[in-house]
Amino acid sequence: MKVDLDSALLVDTQSTDRLLFIPSPNFNARPAGTEIDLLVIHSISLPPGIYTGNGVIDFFCNKLNIADHEYYSQIKNLKVSAHLFIKRDGQIIQFVPFSQRAWHAGESYFQDREACNDFSIGIELEGSDFEPFTDNQYASLILCTQAIIRAYPAITPRECIVGHQDISPSRKSDPGPFFDWEGYLASFG
Repeated sequence: MKVDLDSALLVDTQSTDRLLFIPSPNFNARPAGTEIDLLVIHSISLPPGIYTGNGVIDFFCNKLNIADHEYYSQIKNLKVSAHLFIKRDGQIIQFVPFSQRAWHAGESYFQDREACNDFSIGIELEGSDFEPFTDNQYASLILCTQAIIRAYPAITPRECIVGHQDISPSRKSDPGPFFDWEGYLASFG
């Protein structure tokens, strides 16, 4: 897997089934001259705790049908995206080119800088704070991360890969206590 620097999209050189691009309208330009130097790991499931259907995809594409679940009325006006979404089976969906600002972090700060969306890449894992992620998700996450840090070397594994809870601690708890930070980061030496 690699990042095509012209399109700022992931390219999977091994499998045609693992990676999809579904464009989200929820993005805008990064501030001029901004270096991408942070990777933020999130978790999401829609409806909460349910891992079937296309709730997350529809949410990121502003196509969520609020009649499908009572929870959706609470989030119907939100405009959210991530660069990548990794499903439970390991499938990777890219919504926003890495060169653009996806709307994943919200109010956030990292190393005395605010507005982490400006300088970060956001990866959402299908999951919750209440159960482990799958081996397939970790395998895909590691492949994506390796490609991202090759393309954006300012993202150093031990210093510049964080969870949403690390950059928005008063608002967010994801990816949660079941995310295996030690095993994930060990993949990068």
